[in-house]
Amino acid sequence: MSHRVKNLLTIASGLTAIASRSASCKQDMARELTGRLSALGRAHDLVRPLPSRQGEAALLGDLLSILLAPYDEFGAFKGWFRVAVERIGVGENAATGVALVVHELATNSMKYGSLSAPTGTLDLSSESDGDDIVLTWVERGGPPVVEPDAPDGFGSLLIRRSVNRQLGGTIDYDWSAQGLIVTLRISRAHLAI
Repeated sequence: MSHRVKNLLTIASGLTAIASRSASCKQDMARELTGRLSALGRAHDLVRPLPSRQGEAALLGDLLSILLAPYDEFGAFKGWFRVAVERIGVGENAATGVALVVHELATNSMKYGSLSAPTGTLDLSSESDGDDIVLTWVERGGPPVVEPDAPDGFGSLLIRRSVNRQLGGTIDYDWSAQGLIVTLRISRAHLAI
């Protein structure tokens, strides 16, 4: 328990320090930090020991749906999102990485992508590829997509580090004219941890 608490405090401290450097005002910092910590909390609530020693893993589809549910409250989805991924367990450590990645992608979509438009949709699917699972995030119906010309900001760096270090994978962006497509390749072994 002590180890888990220390890990959570380290994550919270790191997110606070980074948010303070990237936020333009304290309200932005508070909103960004609260959103990230809330995403981690939702992931933690889902991934904890089950009764009667049934295990400690959550299903990937359940985790993704719970992480995306708050964005439905904003009215951007209005039910227009789909999560269709294979039935696979996600361990507690991997859930933290998945939560950060999904929160950052959804936040960016709310600001600039398909979730900023009433007609926008999001499709999140998976396929198997050897020892990896490939998640595909497809946005449609939003404003025209523009590839960023500036270097990666904090959110992009956070996503890359989470995918590389915590999930043993890679992330690629396709700035398609029809909408952003993000491909996450995640190691099954890392996902189970």
